[in-house]
Amino acid sequence: MKLRIFQIDAFTDSVFSGNPACVVPLKEWLPKKTMLNIAKENAVSETAFFIQNSHYFKLKWFTPEIEMDLCGHATLATAHAIYSILKLEKKEILFKTKSGNLSVKIKNGFYSMDLPSRMPNPAKLPSNIQKSLNYIPNEVFKARDYLLVYDSEQKVKNIEINRQFFDKCNINTGGVIITSKSKKCDFVSRFFTPKASIFEDPVTGSAHCSLTPFWAERLNKQTLYARQISSRGGKLKCENKGERVVVSGKAKTYSEGFICIDL
Repeated sequence: MKLRIFQIDAFTDSVFSGNPACVVPLKEWLPKKTMLNIAKENAVSETAFFIQNSHYFKLKWFTPEIEMDLCGHATLATAHAIYSILKLEKKEILFKTKSGNLSVKIKNGFYSMDLPSRMPNPAKLPSNIQKSLNYIPNEVFKARDYLLVYDSEQKVKNIEINRQFFDKCNINTGGVIITSKSKKCDFVSRFFTPKASIFEDPVTGSAHCSLTPFWAERLNKQTLYARQISSRGGKLKCENKGERVVVSGKAKTYSEGFICIDL
């Protein structure tokens, strides 16, 4: 079987930055094990698979380890593939996913994703996470992911994590967000996943489902500008809409090609 595949850098306007995702169009779902093996072979943080219907697209996301319930940057990358590569010139794309219906609006080179809001609640920091950190956070919250709040961007930038302890954490499909206010934008963040082959996610759209309502309430602002300060880096515009958040960014195609698999 021969399938098309695209690699797209999300939340950036230039290659070699943002978060790379692979996107694979399908006519019908492959076995879950096959999609997981494709994600492993691609060796990026997320591979998205989609099927076109008449008015919407079915969408699934896989890391090299598991199927995810939600992935922002791979959703953005899929919208970019549909609009900019396959030339299905829709100004709004509807996806049906494990996290419900997600829409992406396209305007002036920006892809704006309508995602569920996940306001984090105060939580206790698990001992293995605490032992793994060189800086202890000022506050701890949790929704799907743990959210650790620091008092300076410098600490977020210089965070060091001892995987001997960190990888003992059992967070199911979630990860750990490290965040603080910023002088150059509204807030910055980084994102780490225990036991993952790609330990630090370069730019994490789904994490902003929690970061957006959290910082909107903390800063008393409904529109926020954010940076994820991984080595690749990425920029996001975030809008708090109550039960939903809108996370926007650009994307750049890195490669187009084919994969050949046996079923």
